[in-house]
Amino acid sequence: MFRTALRNVSAHKARLLMTAFAVMLGVTFITGSLVYGDSLHRAATAEATAGYERIAVDVAPDGPQAGGPAGIDARTVRTLAKLPGVAAAAGRVDGFAAVADRAGKLIGDGTSSQGGNFAPAADGKDPAYRFTEGSGPTGKDTIALDGTTAAKGGYRVGDTVRVGTDQGAASYTLNGIFRTDGTKLPSGGSLTLFTGATAQKLFLQAGRYQHVELTATPDTDVTRLLSRVESVLPKGTSAVTGARLAQIKANLATHDSDTMSQILVGFAAVALFVATFLISNTFTMLVARRTRELALMRAVGATRKQVRRILLVESLLVGAIASVTGLAVGTGVAGLLQALFAPADAPAAPLVLTPGTVIISLLAGTLLPMVAAWLPIRRAMAIPPVAALSTAEQTAPARAGSLRTGLSAALAVTGTVTVVYGALTTAKDARTVIGIGAALTLTGVIGLIPLLSRPFVTLLKPLLTRLAPVHGDLAARNTVRDPRRTGATATALAIALTLASGLSVLGASASQYLDRATTHALSADYVIKPAGGRQMTAATTEPLKKLPGATYSPLDQSTAYRLGGVSSVLTGVDPAHIGQLLRYDVIEGSLDNLAKGQIAVADFKADQAGWHVGQTLPLQRQNDKPGSVTIGAVYRADEQSDLMPSITAPDSLIARYDSAPTTHAILVATHGGPSRTALAAVTHALGDNPALTVLDQDGIRAQDSSGIGEQLNVFYALLSMALAIAALGIANTLAMSVLERRKEIGTLRALGLDRAGVTRMIRLEALLLGTLGATLGTVMGIFLGWALGRTLQQSVVGYELVLPWGRLGLGVVIALAGALLASFWPARRAARVDIPAAITAQ
Repeated sequence: MFRTALRNVSAHKARLLMTAFAVMLGVTFITGSLVYGDSLHRAATAEATAGYERIAVDVAPDGPQAGGPAGIDARTVRTLAKLPGVAAAAGRVDGFAAVADRAGKLIGDGTSSQGGNFAPAADGKDPAYRFTEGSGPTGKDTIALDGTTAAKGGYRVGDTVRVGTDQGAASYTLNGIFRTDGTKLPSGGSLTLFTGATAQKLFLQAGRYQHVELTATPDTDVTRLLSRVESVLPKGTSAVTGARLAQIKANLATHDSDTMSQILVGFAAVALFVATFLISNTFTMLVARRTRELALMRAVGATRKQVRRILLVESLLVGAIASVTGLAVGTGVAGLLQALFAPADAPAAPLVLTPGTVIISLLAGTLLPMVAAWLPIRRAMAIPPVAALSTAEQTAPARAGSLRTGLSAALAVTGTVTVVYGALTTAKDARTVIGIGAALTLTGVIGLIPLLSRPFVTLLKPLLTRLAPVHGDLAARNTVRDPRRTGATATALAIALTLASGLSVLGASASQYLDRATTHALSADYVIKPAGGRQMTAATTEPLKKLPGATYSPLDQSTAYRLGGVSSVLTGVDPAHIGQLLRYDVIEGSLDNLAKGQIAVADFKADQAGWHVGQTLPLQRQNDKPGSVTIGAVYRADEQSDLMPSITAPDSLIARYDSAPTTHAILVATHGGPSRTALAAVTHALGDNPALTVLDQDGIRAQDSSGIGEQLNVFYALLSMALAIAALGIANTLAMSVLERRKEIGTLRALGLDRAGVTRMIRLEALLLGTLGATLGTVMGIFLGWALGRTLQQSVVGYELVLPWGRLGLGVVIALAGALLASFWPARRAARVDIPAAITAQ
């Protein structure tokens, strides 16, 4: 049986090529995803733990120290340095430090902009840093930069560098350029070294350190050293070994890589699912073409079980060959995935091919064809040998498809009702309900596509016959000749378009909501935000006092309040100017009451707590003495808005309870409105600080929506694999159809249909298949996008359904273009059919 299956695969290798290629693509994708994830995981672990081998023990406070000085004092550092087995004790101070390039722009995005202290040992070197140019900082006006940041900024030793911290911005002389490890410099970040005294002034306070790194002398037992360290530590301080720190850092560093790997594997599963339809369709056509051959085998003594085994072995061989090829190609594609998805400054990751990846890829690629081929083989075995030998082509007896059609219709209706129920309900598990309904609907529609193909083609037939009377009519008839084949081919395309359309609808709706939520309530010309999503201090607004004609107000957030027994966050504003900077849609009361020491509350907050204008509420922050405050206004607000506060309070009230509130944004209106001159004036007034970003409304809109656009582009790129497999399915179906209709095509040629006419007919068939799949996929995608969007409307005020006609149309155009490209080879093959040989074929 194995030899027979091997000969059959060799004899039908051209027909199985597309199937093998589809399996190979799916295995390539899943192999590349797994190899990429493992490689990135190992690289992130190596980077995060690099350098911890030099740290024997690390000492740090257990947490914030209330009522006392922060950090560890210099006396403790000296005590630790004198312990037996300690080679050196380096006190470390770390904080936020943003570096500007020569144009004054921030280098990086600010999320990993770090500053630290240079802590030289007795030999004048700090073991954490290896200098390639110059040396460490030697005075309060000097710094050192990591090599990557210096290269991005175009800096050399001796240049002047502008650096911004939470204490403001200043210019420093670059004294050295260094390399370091993952303990100090996160991937993609920047690191600025200051002298110890300067770093303490900027990030902590004089004479204090955030933690202490201890290096051990040779042959020192780290466990014993840890015990000696713990015996001399002051209260509220603890120690941990460098090995334990490395383990903690590794766990934190691999979270993002694990998430991306899971997303890629999910899309690889979609690609394999789409490939299932291509494989099943191919084996259906292959088995139908070989009905007489299989019947002859049965007639000469082969049992039904033996024939079934031969066909399953054929599918196994195809899957095995494709899997091995996909495994090899996928390993190489992992390098491409690193280039596409890994951050530009991410560490170089050697490709990691684990035994688990090999097993999963080979199993997926070999078992999938066998599962997909089972139903066509089972149907073929139902044909009696005598009936198969009596004609040139037989099909398995069908029962009018009533059971399949009825079950599919029931699933589609049940799924649709479930999705609608999930969309309209307010339950917390609404999205789970929608997910279950979507699976049922998709399954039902897949089963109904063969039934839907005939009326769909009938609907489009007048358009085809108007464009090409003869060729359009032939294409329409050929498309509906085998509804199951047409349905299986269109299904692959429909699945890909469903996902792409659904993502487009959700992305467009979310982008419009974010645009409205962030800019609708904004009257100010500019919003000042700290880089990297950090918080500012009240001192940041001081330079704006010197800006002529400017009106500004910080949004000072103060937490840990109990207002009317409800945990609350108060946002302090300048009562005199906030009405000119934010559009408050006041429902009840007046915003002028802020000047009287009263507060204004967002409608959703008032509804949740049952508050109203004129009500006096008890107010207490942490352990302060209790007080009270009166509600002076209620206004409409979006609970998800980044700018509009839930509780607006006068800054004088905040100052009474909180001496150091954090500021997440400063609103500024300039004299004469926004302009390049005004933007430059605001930036200069802030000290040309790279740690602060000055955004106009367009900048805010771009910043808030950029993340959604980037994520959608990644998902579209991943879905392109499913679209490619769907296009292969169309090409394979048409190619097999040409083989089945060889005699028919030869007869048409003999009757006068030229090669161009045959080519046009095949291409019109491809367009019909593409249109059917694209239409169903787009409709289902819009439906599911609407349903998921409805769940957001319950918690996101102002979210509305947006249909991105441009993106949806582009998806349909891409699908049709893919179908047309897929028809080139089958059309060319059909046009070159040998007329005499085709007419005499059996």
